[in-house]
Amino acid sequence: MQSITAALMPHLMIAPILVPLITACLMLFLREGKHRTKATLSLSAAVLNLVIAVALLLWVKQSDGPSAFGVYLPSNWDVPYGIVLVLDRFSALMLLVAAIVTLMALLFALARWHKAGAHFHPLIQIQIMGLNGAFLTGDLFNLFVFFEVMLAASYGLLLHGSGPSRVKSGLQYIAINLAASSLFLVGASMIYGVTGTLNMADLAARIPQVAAADRALLHTACAILAVAFLAKAAMWPLNFWLVPAYSSASAPSAAVFALLTKVGVYVLLRLSTLLFPPEAGSSAGFGSQWLLWGGMATLAFGAIGLLASQRPARLAGYAVIVSSGTLLAVVGFARPELTAAALYYLPSSTLAVAAFFLLGEIMERSRTDPHSQRAPEDEEDHLPFALADLEIARTANLDEDEEVLIGRAIPASTALLGLAFICCTVLVAGLPPLSGFIGKFAMLSALLPLPVESPRVGLASWALLVLVIVSGLFALVALSRTGIRFFWAPMERGGHLLRVAEFVPIAVLIAACVLFTVRGEALMRYAQATATSLYQPRGYIDAVFSTKPLPTPTNAERLGVPVSETRP
Repeated sequence: MQSITAALMPHLMIAPILVPLITACLMLFLREGKHRTKATLSLSAAVLNLVIAVALLLWVKQSDGPSAFGVYLPSNWDVPYGIVLVLDRFSALMLLVAAIVTLMALLFALARWHKAGAHFHPLIQIQIMGLNGAFLTGDLFNLFVFFEVMLAASYGLLLHGSGPSRVKSGLQYIAINLAASSLFLVGASMIYGVTGTLNMADLAARIPQVAAADRALLHTACAILAVAFLAKAAMWPLNFWLVPAYSSASAPSAAVFALLTKVGVYVLLRLSTLLFPPEAGSSAGFGSQWLLWGGMATLAFGAIGLLASQRPARLAGYAVIVSSGTLLAVVGFARPELTAAALYYLPSSTLAVAAFFLLGEIMERSRTDPHSQRAPEDEEDHLPFALADLEIARTANLDEDEEVLIGRAIPASTALLGLAFICCTVLVAGLPPLSGFIGKFAMLSALLPLPVESPRVGLASWALLVLVIVSGLFALVALSRTGIRFFWAPMERGGHLLRVAEFVPIAVLIAACVLFTVRGEALMRYAQATATSLYQPRGYIDAVFSTKPLPTPTNAERLGVPVSETRP
């Protein structure tokens, strides 16, 4: 595969964008009733997208120095005037995580959800295109384009299946994202007005040279731009929309939405390390304190939300906020060893939450009439939840002081769901032995020993350390309570019909987290190399500027190349 990938580079870099785009366009020519044909096309494209993501990650992993960056000029124009796509360790990792989650969400949807509304498969392909483009683009303007593509598809996916709750939360979701898009445009326009460029590598080179009189305007522009991404990354208090929207969406849509907050985290980490390194002069470290304390506030908010929720979908939504808050705080610290641990934690937490969204829908459905599509009214969060309110069956097992009875056999479907729930609980709470614990333990190890030269940094380190531990405890309490409610508390219901297409995606996502545990050392080395590359932006800048357009008859004069040496 390595030799094939090397032969196809750099043109292979545009495949994660073209494959879902072409697939979505082809499916628009098919009638809505062609569910099987659309499902086959969509699933094939998602599998191909995963193969390409794996190939790109292996290519990046085997490279070092300047060759570790793949740069592609789709318009064949010089940097910084033309469109540029950049592949490095960080973007390759995000492409792989997105490919796994979207493929599993699509497979889950094939059991029932893809028939619940119009154009599901084109929408999810456009969503994949927007995600991949956001991870690969090398300039702010095209980041805005892919940002809008991604959001436009998410609007349709959120409303897929209709229903009052989806419409209500969807309107709120659309409003907040339209506001974020407007701020994105304003911030990008102001940055262009100050620096004269939107290419990320060119911005990194020009920011240290910005005149002192324009420095405040530059910082204002960057702050406005950051608000757009902080809203998408679910930083408190901009995350009020997330839990209602994600918990009301269909399970496969919600699993894909778990990636959207990571887009905001990705952009913030990319721009903070690229534009505001120590070499950026008076702009060095701009906004890091806001990310640090805002991330910890988000982590605390998510932990309290977990403790106050009982429905699996809402718990998964708050788990997204906990993950996002942890990552934002780490970005604010701007320490390579801590960032490396967070880069190990990022894919693991994303896969775990995606699995939890899929599992949560099956759990809630198991408490309803199998012929009804509505959740029971008592599934809303009512606190406190007391087991004493339930009628204990006479055939239930009693403790050793009472008459001991033989327990009833657990249906296989319930046993599988319970096992999957235990795994998700261990991952979200960060308990050993799975990868959630390894990621959190690595972050806590990077925070210790606490720095003593700066009391403020020491306080922040203590605060994050305590919050990570407490949030894990809160998650354990909340998820254990929900597990008791769904799997342990006696209820008059039989085994739930569990389709293979629904359980396999959950099992694969959990298995991927298990693989992260087994291959923890290799993945941690990859994360450390990725963090080192991020905090040494000169390699990124040099790789982008060293890439030249291919000479053709149409650009020979501009490049100063004889026409005889150009390609037709």
